[in-house]
Formats: sequence, structure tokens, C-alpha cells
Amino acid sequence: MPKKYRIETFGCQMNVHDSERMAGLLDRAGYEPATSDRDADVIVINTCSVREHAEAKLYTRLGQIRVLGQETGKAPVVAVAGCVAQQEGHSLLARTNGRVIDVVVGTQQVKMLPMLLDRAAHSAHSEVNTDSRDDVGFPLGVARRSDPVKAYVTIIEGCNDHCAFCVVPHTRGHERMRSKSDILAEVQEAADSGAREVQLLGQIVNHYQAPDDHLCDFAELLKRVNAICGIERIRFASPHPRHTGIRLIEAIRDLPKVCKHIHLPLQSGSSRVLRTMRRRHTAEEYLKLVNRIREAIPNVTLSTDIIIGFPGETSEDFNQTLSLVEEVRYHSVFSFKYSVRPNTLASQRLPDDISADEKTARIVALQSLQRKIQLELHGQLVGTTLGVLVDQASKRHDGEVAGRTTGNTIVNFPIPQGGKPEDWIGRTVRVTIKRAGPNSLRGEAMGTEVR
Repeated sequence: MPKKYRIETFGCQMNVHDSERMAGLLDRAGYEPATSDRDADVIVINTCSVREHAEAKLYTRLGQIRVLGQETGKAPVVAVAGCVAQQEGHSLLARTNGRVIDVVVGTQQVKMLPMLLDRAAHSAHSEVNTDSRDDVGFPLGVARRSDPVKAYVTIIEGCNDHCAFCVVPHTRGHERMRSKSDILAEVQEAADSGAREVQLLGQIVNHYQAPDDHLCDFAELLKRVNAICGIERIRFASPHPRHTGIRLIEAIRDLPKVCKHIHLPLQSGSSRVLRTMRRRHTAEEYLKLVNRIREAIPNVTLSTDIIIGFPGETSEDFNQTLSLVEEVRYHSVFSFKYSVRPNTLASQRLPDDISADEKTARIVALQSLQRKIQLELHGQLVGTTLGVLVDQASKRHDGEVAGRTTGNTIVNFPIPQGGKPEDWIGRTVRVTIKRAGPNSLRGEAMGTEVR
């Protein structure tokens, strides 16, 4: 009987895509997907270490797997992959009591997973491979995509910026660009497989420079992807404000398939804190960039990342963050309480001097402000008709589907009587907005496709 595997993913879109790649590799190696933990011969946990909470989830999960093995008498082969695997390596084995982990595979050794699992199954010792690798290619068509509508395509691996709070350069390695030809081939393969939207991934996507074409920067890459038949929408994550120039802004404005939404990480509204973070831009420069973007693309929506309670952040620094959020009026904000990450500059030089209670109070204030802004922005859309790419059946209501606008706003709406959700997934339809909430919109389909 073929062995069965289960992959669990924590973290960012890049981790999701890595899990798709691992699933495809295991499929080709003769494994089959499992329906539950009890059914799995292999459990792969693809980890995140950007935040302490995400890292703690790994150890909780390992304990659950150990208990399951005691209950069933069947111990699955356990592989830990992703950023925690790269960060901790052999020390992961020491932190667990007994051989709970059979394989540790780093972020740059994903292609080795089937071989490492095979070795572990025939060995009394755990297999660990966290070696660095400059080869960022991946066999075309191997990834087993988990989303029928959206395809992730990595264009850059690693990062050279070394922001003070960020563990990515230590877990993903130095910056390596994929070739333009490989990227375009993967986008075409995704389109041929039915994907309607592609999301280009990288730690700093707008730092892209094709190694096989010195004239192809990120703006030019967007033009090439825009020309691929079958793809309706193009998104990307995440750009760095410092590399967001006029060429990129004009590409977003002029290319019809590029969504009019930009995730532009801020991290703090205080120039003093930004300097301590080594972000290499000021709050004033960030605001000038926002104004430049909105002058060129009036209908653009903006989202951002903000860290609360970074070492040395004063009440005045935090108030400057609130003021900037109020001025920019983001359509969404991903906010996080600072936690010390191993191997970062902040962990080595900056004391974590903001109390847990103060961090909580500040993040609650920020999220309350952002909720108010989002409700106001969404309220302005009531009565308008928007194009919505349907990507899933509703998780709450039978007979309803959900999708996103080009501005990345979630819209829920009922399908006409007698219809089936699966018939609507992948369609771009016109939806008139009837109600607005802080996190999503509700509307009514007009029955005509935009496509």
C-alpha cells in the first residue's frame, strides 16, 4: 500500500507555496495524501519563526503527535521543515524528549525531502539537512497547488537587508533571484492548469533583477506576466518602500491585470524607531511615497505591517504611528507585538524593554483605530458595483461564495437559486455592494462576468 502523508503549514504565503512543492515531490515519490493524523504514515510540519507564537505552535503540535502515537500504537515519521528547522537544525532534536522528530529539512533543501524521509524510515538516527543552496530552480509542474484559483510563484529567495527585527536572512539565506524564463514558464503552467490569479512572492519582490536578462527589473517582469494568456489578475508581496520607484508605480497603474492594491510594510510611524529598526527610510519619506502612489493611482488600496513595542518605542513614538495610520487610511493592517527573534540584531543589541501589558494596550488601540477606518472605507463602497474573482464557497453559509476585488477586499454574496458554489469558483463577476462590515462586504451578483 502507498504510504500516506499530511503536511501542516504555519506562516506566510512563501511557506504555503513551499508546502505545495513538498506535496508535489511526495506525490511523485509514490506517497498519497492522508485524510487525518491517524491515517498518516508521514507528518510534515512546515514551520514559521517570524513570531514567537508561531514557533511555539511547533512544540505543541509535536506533543500532540507523540500522544497520538501512544494512543494508536502507530508512530508516523515526523519531518520538521521551514524556518524553525533552518534556524534550530540539530538543536531541535535536543529540545524534544526521545525521537519525536525523524527529519529536519531546511528552507533551502526542500527538494531533498523524499530522500530524507526514506533514509529516516530505515535508520535509527534522525536525518538533518539545513545546508545552504544557491540553486533556486524547481522542476516545472511538480508543485501540487492547494488553491484552484490562485497560484503562488516565487521570484526571489532570501534577503540581504538585515532589518534589526527580522530573522529571514538567517532562515531563508542571502538574496537569490530566479531566472525570468523559469518564472514566466511557471506562470504559463499555472494558467494552463486553470489558475486565474498569480501572486509573485519574495522577501523584497521589487528588488528583483533577472539573472538571465539585465534589462528585466520587477516592473518589466510585471509587463511580461501581464502578457500571459489565461491569467486575469496579478498580485505581489511584499515590496519595500525604499525600492518603490516611478517605474513600478507606472506599471501598477498601466497594466490592466496588475491589481490596484499594494502591501507596503511600514513597521513604525516613528522615524526614530525606523532608524533603530534599520529600515532605511523615514516616516516622512514613506508618506511622500504614499502620496506619489495615490496621485498616480487614485483607486489604489494600501495595506501594511506594523510592529508594536519595538525596543525603545516611547508613547510618543507610538502616537506617531497612530497619526500616520490615521493619515494614510489603510484598507488593512497586519499588526504584531514585538518578540525577540534569534540571531537578529535586535536580539543581540536591544533590550526588550516594553512590558507585555503595554504592548497589549498599544496594539488594542491600533487595532481599534484601524477597525474604525476600515468600516468607514468599506461603507463608501455600498451601492457601487465591483468585479469580484470568486475563490471559495462560504465557510459560514450554504449557497454563498466569497471572492476578492482588485483592491483585495473580501466580498460575500449568495449565488442565484439552483446554482452550485463550485460552478462559480474561478469566475469574475460583477457584484453590487449592499452592506459593509469592518472586514468584508456583502453584495448581490449582477449575473454578468467581467472576463
